[in-house]
Amino acid sequence: MHRAARVGLSYLIPVFVSPPCCKRHNANIVAVAASTGAKQLTSSDLVALEYAHLNLNDKVSGELGHLRIRQHVNPLSSSFFMPAPVPDWNKVFKDPTLPLMVDIGSGSGRFLIWLAKRNTDSQNYLGLEIRQKMARRAEFWAKELTLGNIHFIFANASNSFERLVSSYPGPLMLVSILCPDPHFKKKHQKRRVVQKPLVESIITNLMPEGKVFVQSDVLDVALDMRNQLDTESDVLQHIDVIDPSVLCDNEGWLTKNPMGIRTEREIHAEFEGCRIYRRLYLKQM
Repeated sequence: MHRAARVGLSYLIPVFVSPPCCKRHNANIVAVAASTGAKQLTSSDLVALEYAHLNLNDKVSGELGHLRIRQHVNPLSSSFFMPAPVPDWNKVFKDPTLPLMVDIGSGSGRFLIWLAKRNTDSQNYLGLEIRQKMARRAEFWAKELTLGNIHFIFANASNSFERLVSSYPGPLMLVSILCPDPHFKKKHQKRRVVQKPLVESIITNLMPEGKVFVQSDVLDVALDMRNQLDTESDVLQHIDVIDPSVLCDNEGWLTKNPMGIRTEREIHAEFEGCRIYRRLYLKQM
């Protein structure tokens, strides 16, 4: 089982060049900027640098115009009650039988597009985003880049994940939930995306040795997701239990991002000195 799990890890999450220690990386970039007389870089500048080769910045205005995006929305609002329609998978993916990664709360989409460009023939990527304008812009970018292995859907994952993923022809290999809306107030925590029905749906649809990757810069949110997934320990096990070579700190959080690139929120948070709390689970055979 351990050997198979290790094979599964390299297959499901291709490990590219690991991102450098983020605080040191940010500090070095700022230091270079200062030494050359350039302005001190902001976290938005760092996002632009990290994703510069995607060349997405100038591919918005023509069709979508300037976007003003709400940072947080209420998924329990009546405007999000309607589940997203299931697409024709043969039209949105070049090969709809490839293993699928679903990013719940895909935001701008840059993170998922970066992955899709590096795995054009081996994996498909689906971004679910509850802010419609962001989903539309991300899909516009994907089409501009003529990527046949990525698609973005305006969807409330709480009521759309099951119907979308269960209809997909290929295997579900990975689900990521990265820095979701924290909904800090206790009375609003029922709005958080990781709830028992979603966890059960993920487990049901995930392929054997499929993975669930979660992270947050808010400890309370990270603990909430961790507790919900740890409860399913008969089906999901944290990766360090299966593969001791995966490094975790004394509290059980992954010490490194296994995806090869940071999300935008991750960049902003680490620039501000925040810690990122990560967990990676594997579904048992």
